[in-house]
Amino acid sequence: MILWHFLSSFGRNESLTITNDVKLSFSYYLNEDVIFLAHDLLGKVLFTEIDGNITAGIIVETEAYFGVQDKASHAYGGRRSDRTDTLYHQGGIAYVYLCYGIHHLFNVVTGIKDAPHAVLIRAIEPLIGKEIIEVRRNMPVAKAAVSSGPGSAAKALGIDRSFNKKDLTGEEVWIEDHGIRYAADAIAATPRVGVAYAQEDALLPWRFFVKGNKYVSKPNKV
Repeated sequence: MILWHFLSSFGRNESLTITNDVKLSFSYYLNEDVIFLAHDLLGKVLFTEIDGNITAGIIVETEAYFGVQDKASHAYGGRRSDRTDTLYHQGGIAYVYLCYGIHHLFNVVTGIKDAPHAVLIRAIEPLIGKEIIEVRRNMPVAKAAVSSGPGSAAKALGIDRSFNKKDLTGEEVWIEDHGIRYAADAIAATPRVGVAYAQEDALLPWRFFVKGNKYVSKPNKV
């Protein structure tokens, strides 16, 4: 059924190919190249199961954060706190924090223990449990704002601080590879959003998104 959805949604789109689906393994998250993973996670499908209800969306926008060397990272310079402790764990868990006291932001922790790399999931395209997503967001899934931007994407999937440190190979939150592959020219690499404080690191092209996808947050420009 999922394969049929992809085929019917994308039609003859030559920018991607589709195969079978499989949950990402623990070893996937141990890759120390967080820039590669931020790019590679595009097209993967992020799932949650809450009270027996499954919702999922195709990841269409990400940002990479390169640990202690990255001035935009919460772990820059080796900073450690109760909040950032999650980042220093071995890859394969969720890092969820509250932004501006309002929005929960969902990150994938990657790499080895004590190398605090992470990928922020900035936008998803609703795929499964659309009716539930609409209730959570109080808007139709046809509206781009339903899951555009990291706060909206997390809320659409029911993610809050209770998901912090959750195992990404577990049964509450996980990511599957449904074989969606985008051509190189279908993906944009631009500076990250809202990190002007990071000085020269604010210019690094570590934000990746699927060109033309309406759920990508603004500015959706190359």
